[in-house]
Amino acid sequence: MVLPIVLPLSDVGLKDIATVGGKCASLGEMIGNLAKLGVNIPDGFAITTEAYYRFLQQSDLETFIRQQIASIDFNDLVTLRRAGQKIRQAISNTRFPHELSAEILKAYTALSQQYDQTETDVAVRSSATAEDLPDASFAGQQETFLNVRGPAALIDAVRNCFASLFTDRAISYRENFGYDHFQVGLSVCVQKMVRSDLGASGVAFSLDTDSGFKNVVVINGSYGLGEMIVQGAVSPDEFIVFKPSLAIIEKKHGNKNKMMVYGEGSNDRTKIIPVERNRQQQFCLQEAQVTQLAEAVVKIETYYTNLKGKWCPMDVEWALDGLSNQLFIVQARPETVHSNKDHHRIVSYKMESVPEDKRILKGIAVGDKIAAGKVNILFSLDKRITEGVEFRKGDVLVTDMTDPDWEPIMKIASAIVTNKGGRTCHAAIIAREMGIPAIVGCGDATEKLDTGQLITVSCAEGEEGVVYDGKLSFHEEALDLRSLPTIKTPLMLNVASPSMAFQFSYLPNSGVGLAREEFIINNYIQAHPLALLHHKELADPVLSAKIQELITGYTNEEQYFINKLAYGVAKIAAAFYPSKTIVRFSDFKSNEYYNLLGGKYFEPHEENPMIGWRGASRYYSEKYKSAFALECKAIKKVRAEMGLGNVVVMIPFCRTVEELQQVLLTMKEAGLERGDNGLEVYLMAEIPSNILMADEFAAYIDGFSIGSNDLTQLTLGLDRDSALIANIYNETNPAVTRLIAHLIRVAKKHQVKVGICGQGPSDNPAFAKFLVEQGIDSISVTPDAVVKTVLAIAEVEEELKKKAVVKEEVGL
Repeated sequence: MVLPIVLPLSDVGLKDIATVGGKCASLGEMIGNLAKLGVNIPDGFAITTEAYYRFLQQSDLETFIRQQIASIDFNDLVTLRRAGQKIRQAISNTRFPHELSAEILKAYTALSQQYDQTETDVAVRSSATAEDLPDASFAGQQETFLNVRGPAALIDAVRNCFASLFTDRAISYRENFGYDHFQVGLSVCVQKMVRSDLGASGVAFSLDTDSGFKNVVVINGSYGLGEMIVQGAVSPDEFIVFKPSLAIIEKKHGNKNKMMVYGEGSNDRTKIIPVERNRQQQFCLQEAQVTQLAEAVVKIETYYTNLKGKWCPMDVEWALDGLSNQLFIVQARPETVHSNKDHHRIVSYKMESVPEDKRILKGIAVGDKIAAGKVNILFSLDKRITEGVEFRKGDVLVTDMTDPDWEPIMKIASAIVTNKGGRTCHAAIIAREMGIPAIVGCGDATEKLDTGQLITVSCAEGEEGVVYDGKLSFHEEALDLRSLPTIKTPLMLNVASPSMAFQFSYLPNSGVGLAREEFIINNYIQAHPLALLHHKELADPVLSAKIQELITGYTNEEQYFINKLAYGVAKIAAAFYPSKTIVRFSDFKSNEYYNLLGGKYFEPHEENPMIGWRGASRYYSEKYKSAFALECKAIKKVRAEMGLGNVVVMIPFCRTVEELQQVLLTMKEAGLERGDNGLEVYLMAEIPSNILMADEFAAYIDGFSIGSNDLTQLTLGLDRDSALIANIYNETNPAVTRLIAHLIRVAKKHQVKVGICGQGPSDNPAFAKFLVEQGIDSISVTPDAVVKTVLAIAEVEEELKKKAVVKEEVGL
């Protein structure tokens, strides 16, 4: 039987991987099954692996290639580069057999006519037979050629795709994973180009790429053709979409200062041009387009999951046509890192105490590991060969950006640091695959670091990666969650950083007992809310310039605050959905507000800020009410627009019942009303008056959360930060425990929930025992205290269970 040289994409599917490779098979599968669901995929055709094998046979290249591979010492990168280059040159210089080219050009002519063109523009992409499989990650190892037009250019591109099966990275990868170099065939996908050179393009994942969290779609995008993102030449815009509601729960503005567009001649198919400044300040996608794209990604994931009978997260490439304004999916492959990871086993890394002056630079963290090593700065791979620069195993690779040819060096690096790139650039993708910590998009790493310098690379501090001077101490902890005992008392988490929320969601939990707005305002918004609203009235051009820079990409200052706060809260709430996320309204003290950008214009000097103008007393004050309204609007956006009805609000430092009533009225004026759409309001029980008047407070709230830190200080009349009296501070002091016991009794009488958020239960098993005995509804601790607290509670519950059995037996 004569095997076909060319097949239309619409005629192939996953059953044809051996013939058309993973990329073509996936595109054909989607065209046949997802186009009818509204997923747009450009048409095209597949040049089959039969064409590749016949090309090798008729050109008598196989023997030569085997000889070159046999000459490689895979511990010597020089021999790998030399052999790979010889193989690629031999393939590129070989004449294409006429019988094969005739079939290819016939299909190309038909595709051009389909789009009413004589010679249409196409993308020519390699499609390996072992690529895009759920248990392998060959993606990106072979070449893609954009804006290919005309017969000669097409045949050249196909031949170069064949050659790219033998890039250094591809050869090394197959050798490492035991794939026979000649059992992996190559098909070529010829696909109609989407005019993203006039629009935008990028990548999307149906999970969070750093934590593996399932419930989101992460989209990266930039102007022009998508190669700029993969190369790391630009920092893309990033959007995170919550799958259940398809709401955008985070937007980050990238640095899109250049773009790749069509070139002007046959020899220059593409070129790079600068992006106008006003476009740089805008997001590359409108929110409706982000939602449409996320919906398509979810449909693709759902289809593949049903097809394979198990969860199959997807890695998708998309393009926005600037002429038609239509979104297209141009590639889709199974994600292979987190889908194969055992999330029951958690390995965490933590830096020991680090002096601030040890920080050298920061960037985007990839992964969550820490590593140390000597800096090895490389601007090109040729430098190591031509100048004799050695790259030793365990060195930290520091460079401008990477591409697939760097993979042999990357795999022996202890860490990777780049000047350019975002979370989906080549360096980030490969670092994730290899489990190597990487910090990308640092800007000036090659200038600030010196070759031979000993550094520590930390990706364990959230989404921001930090490079420290010297080899610093850190520790690693491994935990199998299945080894922890089951407890009856609901254990909740205190989560401050939205960037860590997805990762923390894997810990045993019953939701979030405390999410503090202060962290989000301090780190994400970075300005005093009143300064945002009134900076133009202050005649401070420096302040106004800084605020103008902060709000880039947003309509105005108010929308900036509302959206930024909403995104931070939403990311935490999404991580633990549908379990409750109790969000405490801002509780900065006046001296802390003063330190925010512009804060000096709005904050008083107080001798004792801890018991001064803070918490509830600010919210209804005419001096602060407009700022508090922004917080209320952000919460309403999270619940009503983003579909995160699991968000509960909590009022801190509320001294009297009358004050609580005023806060509830102020919330209502801002559009946030208790009971509306199921909104629950909790009160932070941290002042003795909250407990002494618990009967009265309970009539206006849905729950109490005990703040044992402030409660202890205010009950015992001390400042725990004073070394002179710090020894008196004790959360288990009888005065404190009597108040807590009383509150629990009153709350239960009124059928109002009562929990505690603090370190006490994890640090002191006797305190945990007391709380469980009193019937506390929940205990909330920081993530690093989860294991210790679970074990403490389990011990207490087991002891109480034994006592109950003995009591029952005695009663009998």
